[in-house]
Amino acid sequence: MRSLTRPVAGALVLSLATVQLAIAADMANPVSAGAAPVPATNPAITYPQTRRDNVNDVLFGETIADPYRWLENDVRNTPEVADWVARENVVTDAYLRTLPGRAWFSEKIGQLMNYERFSIPVKAGGQYFYERNEGLQNQPQLFVRKGLNGKPRLLLDPVQWSKDGTSALDAWKPSPDGRYVLYSVQEDGSDWRRLEVLDVRTGKRLSDTVRWAKFTSLAWVGEEGFLYSRFPEPEGGQDFQALNYNQAVYFHRLGTDQSVDERVFATPDHKERSHTAEVTYDGRWAVITSAIGTDSKYEVHAIDLAKRAQKGWFARPLITGFDNAWNLIEGTGGVLWFTTNEDAPRFRIVAIDLDAGAPRWYEVVRQSPETINAASLVGNRLVVSYLKDAASRALIFELGGTRVDEIRLNGLGTANGFTGKPGDPETFYSFASFNRPAGIYRMDLATGRMQPFALPKLTFDPDAYAVEQRFFTSKDGTNVPMFVVRKRSVAEAGKAVPTMLYGYGGFDVSVTPGFSAVRMAWLEAGGAFALANIRGGGEYGKAWHDAGRLANKQNVFDDFIAAGEYLKREGITSPDGLAIEGRSNGGLLMGAVTNQRPDLFNAVHAAVGVMDMLRFDRWTAGRYWVDDYGHPDRKEDFTILRSYSPYHNIRAGVDYPAIIVTTADTDDRVVPGHSFKYAAALQAAPIGNKPHLIRIETGAGHGSGKPTDKQIAEGADVLAFLARWTGLDVRSEK
Repeated sequence: MRSLTRPVAGALVLSLATVQLAIAADMANPVSAGAAPVPATNPAITYPQTRRDNVNDVLFGETIADPYRWLENDVRNTPEVADWVARENVVTDAYLRTLPGRAWFSEKIGQLMNYERFSIPVKAGGQYFYERNEGLQNQPQLFVRKGLNGKPRLLLDPVQWSKDGTSALDAWKPSPDGRYVLYSVQEDGSDWRRLEVLDVRTGKRLSDTVRWAKFTSLAWVGEEGFLYSRFPEPEGGQDFQALNYNQAVYFHRLGTDQSVDERVFATPDHKERSHTAEVTYDGRWAVITSAIGTDSKYEVHAIDLAKRAQKGWFARPLITGFDNAWNLIEGTGGVLWFTTNEDAPRFRIVAIDLDAGAPRWYEVVRQSPETINAASLVGNRLVVSYLKDAASRALIFELGGTRVDEIRLNGLGTANGFTGKPGDPETFYSFASFNRPAGIYRMDLATGRMQPFALPKLTFDPDAYAVEQRFFTSKDGTNVPMFVVRKRSVAEAGKAVPTMLYGYGGFDVSVTPGFSAVRMAWLEAGGAFALANIRGGGEYGKAWHDAGRLANKQNVFDDFIAAGEYLKREGITSPDGLAIEGRSNGGLLMGAVTNQRPDLFNAVHAAVGVMDMLRFDRWTAGRYWVDDYGHPDRKEDFTILRSYSPYHNIRAGVDYPAIIVTTADTDDRVVPGHSFKYAAALQAAPIGNKPHLIRIETGAGHGSGKPTDKQIAEGADVLAFLARWTGLDVRSEK
């Protein structure tokens, strides 16, 4: 199924914006102009000495101190930063070793993760390709089988690619007849990708290698080659920090060197634009989608591959202006289907016949009260996935737009996939929820018959956990949904227990129910988990996103704070038992709400967060995020960014909760300097005696591709820390 979340350059599953946050001058950050070094106040922890430089910027008449700017330098090329990282990790690990729950959580997470996992199969040439992890393998392997019930054959084994498991199979796509598999390799969690090609019959890798691919789709052009997106090779030493400009789409012909790849589509006069390519199943059209940032506003061009011999890579404009979202579903002959939010903030489905004398857009499926999340064309039907209050619902339509059926799902959860192709009624999809790992199902749309393809064997009883959805009122009266998960016995008894509250709130990203072994370990220990679907995401379409970005960013923080207040007021969480967690854009959320309401939260996990809102646009993909955050060099945006930037608004003299910051040395999405500077500022500030630590992973990036053993280790460390400061006693749950 084609999702509305595209591989657009810089979309880091994180987004932020601008917000009006009134913090009194006497509560300013200790890194403000003129602030002097402050000794650590936690008597139990001696933080490493961190050098403070006299670095100041004058921005729109305000002097902004930035004493830890030297920590922005790449840890791999800067010995003094590497030394600081090592010293911080020594302190953090020494503290974590004292926590009684660390070993328990490590064992429990490992048990919960030790089950057979499959990806959704992809069919090509009568063969089925899919990923499988037998349980605790560091990386999943790629298999193929002839026919649905054929014997599985191992094609790619990333487990053998590196000793420490940090080389990962990122994306892959079989050629139309299943002869080859094009795949991308991720090293150390970086966003850079290396593309390789495998001969399916022999299992041998071809000589073809493509480098400097990033934020790319994989699109075969018949069996002769493929389309991909890449950036120019960075200057020496800047691989993980240089801004990403001048992305272009190239064609690589099998058997040739990358140096002779043909440039298919580029905009050298608009270096900020990014471009990705897709090819329709029948091979007729290559569709190029262009974006300026992370905002869902695209231009679309179509290349008629049937006329390539006469016209070359001529790109015919279909949509111009960067005004709305346009997401290709599929194409057959001259007809292309798209989802769009043009005149439909919750999306509709439209089509165009490019072979017609005067092509025009026409509506196929109109907008409904629920948000379209993804759509695909399978057999002679459209399968459309909707979000109903952040949970999945799947409907089936005729190609003319008449609704014919609904796919029955197993309760509140998330359905993905519904992959397939025109003319073939077979589709596969997955369904997961907070208490259920993803099961894979096969469905014949012609008969309506559904059967399991691969269901996980679990070490716990999903029915022992209650999943419910509640709604709470935010500061401005907005009704916001929140999922609450806990043991059924706890829910029925109305018992208040330590609770982990998660949020994201940005970049039009919808956060829906899903399974996590780490979160399940928290639940197994007797805690509760809550997911707040705050504004800034895409759960209710464009309006929900717009209400949480740019000048509306404060709504995101208000929503999350209101969620925490609700959990305590309703007796779901214990009075001193509220832990909060957020990653990437959610890491920014953690920093901002902790500054605003340090009294509300008892423990905080801020992961790979954007913490310096005045300089985020200076590295790698950061420049794209101005769609959600605004431009630091524009006064109206600067004023808002300055008001909530986590690094610049730490409140001296106020008791803060216990905080653990996590990042990785090879994160080139949100560079680790954000977390380094934020942690240094926390440790220098007089904000109480609770620990304010940073855990810095090596050989890992923003999150994707992280090996299983690193996931278990980080999960155990974080949960043990949160349990210590919320009163969750894991020893009684052994």
